[in-house]
Amino acid sequence: MKRNDFKISTTNQSPSEELPKPLTALWWQKKGDWDKAHAIVQSDETDDGAWVHALLHREEGDLGNASYWYSRANKAMPKETIENEWELIVSELLNR
Repeated sequence: MKRNDFKISTTNQSPSEELPKPLTALWWQKKGDWDKAHAIVQSDETDDGAWVHALLHREEGDLGNASYWYSRANKAMPKETIENEWELIVSELLNR
């Protein structure tokens, strides 16, 4: 799946069941359901899950919590916009 296909899929009622948890969380975030996205990554122990978790807390404005999750993901807190980071994460995860 390409990034644009992923973005277009957010017009559907639900995400593909084949998506890994971090991408499923990003899908729900794009749909505006922060709580559902957060619940998904909260149960994901992977570095990718931690990265998405960090992005969600950054979006929420809880930078202390975001910093913790960026550290767990072995990432630095970015200075770019939430939308740009969302694009970066989606691209990286889809290109693996």
